[in-house]
Amino acid sequence: MTAPRPLIALPARFADSTSALRYAAEVNARALVEAVWRAGGEPVTIHPYAPEGIADPAGVAARLARFDGLLLPGGGDLAPHRYGARGRHDSVYDVDDEQDGFDLEVARQALRSGLPLLAVCRGLQVVNTVLGGTLHQDMGGREHRDTVHPVAIRPGSRIARITGAEKTEASCWHHQCVDRLGDGLRIAATAADGTPEAVELTGAQGWFAAVQWHPEDTAHEDPAQQRLFDALVRAAGVL
Repeated sequence: MTAPRPLIALPARFADSTSALRYAAEVNARALVEAVWRAGGEPVTIHPYAPEGIADPAGVAARLARFDGLLLPGGGDLAPHRYGARGRHDSVYDVDDEQDGFDLEVARQALRSGLPLLAVCRGLQVVNTVLGGTLHQDMGGREHRDTVHPVAIRPGSRIARITGAEKTEASCWHHQCVDRLGDGLRIAATAADGTPEAVELTGAQGWFAAVQWHPEDTAHEDPAQQRLFDALVRAAGVL
């Protein structure tokens, strides 16, 4: 009998419209879902529920309890007030209060419980915010959007062990990045211009990895990127 696939929760992203569904939708990138599937996981999209931007901690914890792992995907920008910023840069886009409230509480509960967690792009920024860090609202012309560029991975870091590499080509779609690191986080990879591209958490309760790039974009052809998903599912499978 085939063993059941570990259940990997992926918070949905709100979309104003989709051609096939006719109405507003909740979606996840197919490349992300397929990367989890290739790794042996069962990707499950979950509804972001946070009325007025506030998610119930006990309710979120109960929902996550049925899953074996969590993948926090990319998406629009966090509202700057979520990390204590005053004012809002003109480049900030696609802010959704309910999405923010849910993602932040999901990350908080996963870190608290030790649920295996892989955070991608916005997901990394969510984790950094939960742990008291801040973001650069705009990177001031540094080219990290719709580009593939080299990333140097810190030798001996968890990201290096997972990917089996000390450098990689990363598909990037971000105009924001970490400013002040959250409590317990340390930089595990950087771009050539010094932009933080991955972080890890010292003293984490469970398995954790976070990258600022989008490994799902090239995971189908780059084993180093696919290994991030493989490691998440492997950690989820031992719970």
